[in-house]
Amino acid sequence: MDWRRTLPTKEPTKDKARAGRASTKDATPRVAVRKTYKLFIGGAFPRSESGRSYEVTSADGAFLANAAMASRKDVRDAVRAARSAASGWASATAYNRGQILYRIAEMLEGRRDQFIAEVAAGEGMGADEAAEAVDTAIDRWVWYAGWSDKIAQVYGSANPVAGPYFNLTTPEPTGVVGIVAPPDSSLLGLVSVIAPVIVTGNTCVVLASADRPLPAITLAEVLATSDLPGGVVNLLTGQPKETAPWLAAHMDVNAIDLTGAAAGPAVEWEIAAAENLKRVLRPQPHERWADEPGLDRLLAFLEPKTVWHPKGL
Repeated sequence: MDWRRTLPTKEPTKDKARAGRASTKDATPRVAVRKTYKLFIGGAFPRSESGRSYEVTSADGAFLANAAMASRKDVRDAVRAARSAASGWASATAYNRGQILYRIAEMLEGRRDQFIAEVAAGEGMGADEAAEAVDTAIDRWVWYAGWSDKIAQVYGSANPVAGPYFNLTTPEPTGVVGIVAPPDSSLLGLVSVIAPVIVTGNTCVVLASADRPLPAITLAEVLATSDLPGGVVNLLTGQPKETAPWLAAHMDVNAIDLTGAAAGPAVEWEIAAAENLKRVLRPQPHERWADEPGLDRLLAFLEPKTVWHPKGL
């Protein structure tokens, strides 16, 4: 028997095809996959040591996602990762750091629509206003990237001294910087505090906005797939009031940016930071993130190093 004779010789009729499509359309709607976002530590995405998470809602109260609730142990892990990456990142050439930041800006541009949706939902903005905030954030990142190989010329100097010596001052990174991100500006404010820290050779541990963490988490996904070495930026979600005291008091953190802290907690965390003489950047009242940034944040976490060298005859 020829087995080929048993195969169907006709295509399904148009009526049967229509019936198949109709049955698919009438099927039960699929259930959306609820995503639980994780932390970003050392270039990886671990779950919180605490095992806790919390609901992230939009400005009008609609559910958006679940985010990890960072703990004291997560702060320690993030600081350890930042310290491990500090020497390698600080010793990278300024040109190399600038190129890596430019690449991140390209990737931010590729996710522009996603950032717009997240900023609009979290901050209650219209689409046009959110688009303007996202575009400004990307431009701000590029602006800081451009300073990577220029800040030493602005902040460094050749100093006139008495005697046969060269006296040169050059800026060096402070080290590991803790950052309490702005709670209200979920992307533009976030970029404005992270970019100047890392472009000058520091590494950082960032406490993202508790109520609007999604742009920060998406930024972490961008960083994880860029050329940025793991540990240069570590991002924790959750309640800063639980994690910031441990970050401020940590003896292996060299400086802390309290921009996103409320007035009362900022004083407490500054006192905790004094234990190992951290540099502290205090909250600036009425800071407007859309304004031109200036060089203040670039210089905030640089240490001037002065070298004397005898002149040859």
